[in-house]
Amino acid sequence: MRHERVAPMSRAGPYRLNSKDGISVEFTFDGRVVRGVEGDTVASALLANGVRVVSRSFKFHRPRGIFSAGYEEPNALVQVHSGARSIPCARATLVPVSAGLEVSSEAGWPSVSFDVLRVIDWVHSFFAAGFYNKTFIWPSWHVYEPVIRKLAGFGRVPTGPDPDRYETRHAHCDVLVVGGGTAGISAVRAAAADGRRVILVEQDELFGGDVASPGNFADASSPAGPADAHLLGSLADTPSLGNLADAPSLGRLANVQVLRRTAAVAYYDHDLVTLVETVSDDAGTHRARERLWLVRAGRVVLATGAIEQPLIFSNNDRPGIMLAGAALRFLRRHGIAPGREVVVATNNDSAYVTARELHQAGANVVAVVDSRDSPPEALMQEMTALGIRMLRHSLPIDSKGFGALKGITIGDLGSGEGVPSRQTIACDSLLVSGGWSPALHLFAQAGGKLGFSENTRTFEPTGPHPSIEIVGSAGQPAVGSLGERVSPVGDTSRQWVDLKHDVTVSDIELSVRENFTAVEHIKRYTTLGMSVDQGKVGQAPAVEVIARARGIRPSELGHTTFRPPFVPVTLGAMVGRNVGDLYAPYRRSPLYAVQAAAGALFEDFGEWQRAAVFPRAGESRGQAMTREVGLVRNGVGLYDASPLGKIELVGPDALEFADRFYINNLTTLKAGRARYGIMLRETGIIFDDGTVVALGGDRVLLTTTSSGAGRVATWLEEWRQCEWPTLRVLVVPVTDQWSTVALTGQHAREILKRLKPGCDVSNEAFPHLGFRATTLLGSVARIYRVSFSGELTYEINVPAHKGQELWTALLEEGRSFGIEPFGVDALLHLRMEKGFLHVGADTDGTTVPDDVGFGKPAASKQSHYVGKRSLSLLENVRPDRLQLVGLAGVGAAGLPVGSHLRLAGSGEATDGWITSAGALSTDGTPVAMAMLRAGRSQTGKVVTVHDAGRIVTTARVVTPIFYDTSGARMNA
Repeated sequence: MRHERVAPMSRAGPYRLNSKDGISVEFTFDGRVVRGVEGDTVASALLANGVRVVSRSFKFHRPRGIFSAGYEEPNALVQVHSGARSIPCARATLVPVSAGLEVSSEAGWPSVSFDVLRVIDWVHSFFAAGFYNKTFIWPSWHVYEPVIRKLAGFGRVPTGPDPDRYETRHAHCDVLVVGGGTAGISAVRAAAADGRRVILVEQDELFGGDVASPGNFADASSPAGPADAHLLGSLADTPSLGNLADAPSLGRLANVQVLRRTAAVAYYDHDLVTLVETVSDDAGTHRARERLWLVRAGRVVLATGAIEQPLIFSNNDRPGIMLAGAALRFLRRHGIAPGREVVVATNNDSAYVTARELHQAGANVVAVVDSRDSPPEALMQEMTALGIRMLRHSLPIDSKGFGALKGITIGDLGSGEGVPSRQTIACDSLLVSGGWSPALHLFAQAGGKLGFSENTRTFEPTGPHPSIEIVGSAGQPAVGSLGERVSPVGDTSRQWVDLKHDVTVSDIELSVRENFTAVEHIKRYTTLGMSVDQGKVGQAPAVEVIARARGIRPSELGHTTFRPPFVPVTLGAMVGRNVGDLYAPYRRSPLYAVQAAAGALFEDFGEWQRAAVFPRAGESRGQAMTREVGLVRNGVGLYDASPLGKIELVGPDALEFADRFYINNLTTLKAGRARYGIMLRETGIIFDDGTVVALGGDRVLLTTTSSGAGRVATWLEEWRQCEWPTLRVLVVPVTDQWSTVALTGQHAREILKRLKPGCDVSNEAFPHLGFRATTLLGSVARIYRVSFSGELTYEINVPAHKGQELWTALLEEGRSFGIEPFGVDALLHLRMEKGFLHVGADTDGTTVPDDVGFGKPAASKQSHYVGKRSLSLLENVRPDRLQLVGLAGVGAAGLPVGSHLRLAGSGEATDGWITSAGALSTDGTPVAMAMLRAGRSQTGKVVTVHDAGRIVTTARVVTPIFYDTSGARMNA
C-alpha cells in the first residue's frame, strides 16, 4: 500500500525549530506517513509536521487540536495499532512514536480534517444539555442508541483476541512516592537515607516534572534530558547512597525501586495503591505490554504536581489554542514551536516563562495578554525588553477561524462587568493559562477532604490524611494574584468548559435554571467532567461558572467525586494473565486422573471439575445416574468427595470461635464425634452448612460445602481479625491437603475392614456421626461416619498424594461386592430421596433456619451466634413464609425443577417452586423438594405445578423424606 507523505507546513501552525532532529522515525497517521524523531510522542510528531486537527468533539463534531502535553489531554484521543492489538482512546500525548506505528483518528467522515457531521454544529441550539433525555423517549432509547454511538467517535474495539501479554505484581514498601519531579526526588532522598524501602513512580519517560529537559531545546529529542540526570544525581548528595548520576544508578539502590512510565491510578482502603506500568510498545517481543502493580505502602507521598487550567471565552476550542505549560513542554523536550505567530494569554505568572523561552528559541511571540490589572512590573518590563507587546487587564473574548485558529479578539476588561474596547490580533497559536489546580485525585480517593480556596481559586485539602504526605506544587498551590479566567461577555453556548463532551457555559446555566444545582447533578445533567479526562482540564473554572450561575461563592460548592482510575486503564492490564484457561482455572481433585480413566463425564460444579456420572457405552447421562443410584442403594459405590471444604481452627479458643458461627451448640461436642451445623449471615439467612469435629486440645475441624469453602474461610478470617481479634485462634484452609473418598452402601464396612484401618469400624465402636483420626495404608487418615446418601457411609480422608492409592485399593477389595464409582448426579438424587438439605439449591438469599426445619435448634441455643438476633425480625417469623416441604406426584408426570406451585384458591402469582426433583429409586414415583408458602401447614393438600406458563401436573404436599424414614440404613 502506498502512503501519502505529510510535509511540514510552512505558513501556519506548529513546527520544529531545529532541523537536526536526531534519529528519524516514521509512522502512519490516518494512512499517511509522518516523520518524527526518536523521543517524540505521537502528539509532538504531529505538531512538528504541522498537523493541527487530530480529532472531533463528541456532540457537535467541531475540530479539535492538541491542547495539553500529558495525561490530562482532552482532545487528542487516537486509535493506536490495528486489528487485535488495537487500543482505542489512547492519548497522543503519551504514546511514544516507533517505526511502523499505526495511528488513526477516531472520528470524522470522510476524514478528521473534513467532517460532514460538522453540520450538527450549525444547529447547536437544538442540542443543548439534556436534549437526549427529553427527545429520545419514543418509541425507545434503544432505537436511537446505535446511531448515537456510531456518531460519538470514541474509537473501535479490537477485532480479535489480544495477542499481547499482561502481568500483575504485588509489592510492599515503607514509602511510595508518586511523581518524579523535584519534590518527589527530594522525598525519595530523605526516605532512602533513613533506610526505608521506597518505590518511586513516574508516569513520564523522564524524571524532573515540568523542569525536565530545560535549556537547550535542540537536545530535547534525547531520551534522557539533562534535568533527568541532574535530579536523580541530587540523590548522591547523601554520601551513603553512592553516586547516583542517572536513573539506573538510582534503581541499583537496595532499598529504592524506580518505575518509569508508570501511573498511579487508584487509591483503595488500607493504603492499597494500584499502578499501571507501560513495559513495551512493540509487537512481537516477549515482554509484557503492561503490568498492573498492587502496592501496599506504609506511607504515600504525593508529588503529583498541578494541572494547568484554561481560559473560558467564546470559541476557545479551536485547533491552535493550547495550554501555555504544554507549549513549554513541547518546546523544551521536542524543540517545537506551537505556531508562526504566537499570542500568550494568562491570568498568572507562569505563562511568562513560556513567552520568554519561545522568544529565546526563535519563535515569534506577538503579544502577552494578562487579565490582571497589575501584573508584576518586572515581568512586564522583561516582555517589553524582548519586544513582545504587553496587554494587561485584558482577556481573549473570541477566536476566529473555521478549521483552525486564525486570530483572536482581545477585550479590555475595564472597571465594570462589560468590555469597553476590543481589538483583533492575527495569530495561528494562542497559549492560555488560567492558573493551576493541584492533582489531588488520589488524595480524594483515599478519603481525603477537599475544599475550594478563595485565595488560590482551586481545590485544596481541608485537613491531613494519616497515611499521605503531599509535597511540591500538589501541596503548595501558587498563592498570588490571579486574574479573571472566564470571559464576562460573549455567546455562552460557544464557551467550552469540557472540550471533549462539548459542554458549554450555557449548558451549566440551563442546568441551574432547571434546578439541577448541586455539582453532582450538574455533572450528570450536562456530562461535565464525564469524558475520558474526567474533568482534569477546566475543573476550577467550571466551579466558578457554576457559582456565578447560582449567585454564590465557589467555596460554597463541593466537587464531583474523584473515582478511580485516575487515567484510563486497558482491560488487558486489569485482567493480566487471567485469560483463556486461566480466566476461571479448573480445580481438579487428586483423583481426577483415575476417574477420567474410568470414563467419567466431568462437569463444572462451582470451581471444581467433578465427575457427574460414569456412563457405560450407549448410556445417556440420565440412564447412568439411575444405574448409579441403584448401585448405591443395593450394593456399594465409591465417590470422590475431595472438593468438600475443610478448614481447621487452631488455638486455645478454637471451639469457642466455632460456636459463635453455628446455630447448633458446639460447647458440648466431644472428641470422636461429628456434629452437623448451619452457619448464618448477620441477617439470619442461611450461609453454609457442614460438620464440626473437635480434634482434641486446641484444634477444631470444619467441613463446608464444596463451593463455599473459600468464602467461608474468608468470612471466618474477617470476623477473627475485625470483630474478635482477642480470640486466640487461627483459620487454616486445608481442603487441598486431603483426598476424600466416600465408601457408600451396605457392604462399605466389610470392604473398609479389608484395608485394616488403625481403628475399630464396627457399628458399636464407630457409630453414625463418629470420627476417628487413625491410620490407613501406612499413612495418617481421618475417617468420618457421616452420610449424604442415606446409606452406610465412611468418608475416608488421606493425604492428597495417597488418594489414588486409596481409590485403587478400595476398588480392588470391593470387586467381589460389585463396587463401582458414582458421580455427583447420583449423590444429589440420593440425598433428595432422604430429604437432606442442599444449601444453594433448596435455599436462596431469603431462607432462614426455620424455613427448612431447623427453627428449634436455632431458637434453643442460649449463647450468641452470628445471625441470631435477626431471626426475631418480623420478616423472619411471618407465618406465610416459604418453607421446605416434600411433594409426591399425583400422576405419572415428572415434577420439573424450577416449576412454580399454586395452592387451591390462591390469588398469588406464585406460592412457591420446586428446588429438587426426581423419580424414587424404589418404585419410580415422581417426588420433589419444594419451597411452599406456609408449607408445613399445607401437608396433605394438592398443589398444581406450573411450567412454561401451563399446568403440567399436580402433586401432594408431604414431609420431605421419601426413603428409609427411620434412618436404619445409614445407622446400620
